[in-house]
Amino acid sequence: MEAHEQAEHAEHATEPFNKRVAATMAMVAAALAVVAVFGQIKVTEELLNQQKASDQWSYYQAKSIRRYESEIARDLLATMKGEKTAEYAANAEKYRKDSDEIQEKAKDLEKESGLAGRQAVRLHFGEIFLEVAIVFASLAILAKRPALWGVSVVGAVIGISIALTTLTVH
Repeated sequence: MEAHEQAEHAEHATEPFNKRVAATMAMVAAALAVVAVFGQIKVTEELLNQQKASDQWSYYQAKSIRRYESEIARDLLATMKGEKTAEYAANAEKYRKDSDEIQEKAKDLEKESGLAGRQAVRLHFGEIFLEVAIVFASLAILAKRPALWGVSVVGAVIGISIALTTLTVH
């Protein structure tokens, strides 16, 4: 009879433990969902900004070609004493200025893309720790080991901390 009573007490002792661990798992899963969504947003932002930067570099190249053609036309007309020399010289200068602005915009977009990429990597590392935390919480319930639950909580804190560092990445 005494062994039966001890078994009942042990069962009641583990039930609140299971509830606490399950509640922890639910919170970690919610944090994981948020971090995963933000990670995907940052990856999309990175790719979009990289595409925009590529478009700017293509535009820059087109302007450079137009500038070069205007310079050639200016030089040819100058050697032939053409009347449109000043017009082509003005075109070449306009394209040079446009190219400088386009180049700056492309570089800014590349920087934004790089920042989003660094943030995405941190969010993905945060995801990994949160996923591992859920695994350890599951093991804690199965094995009835509070130490595994502790590892789960530590992993979740690390994962959330890593994800939050995206707010400070520049």
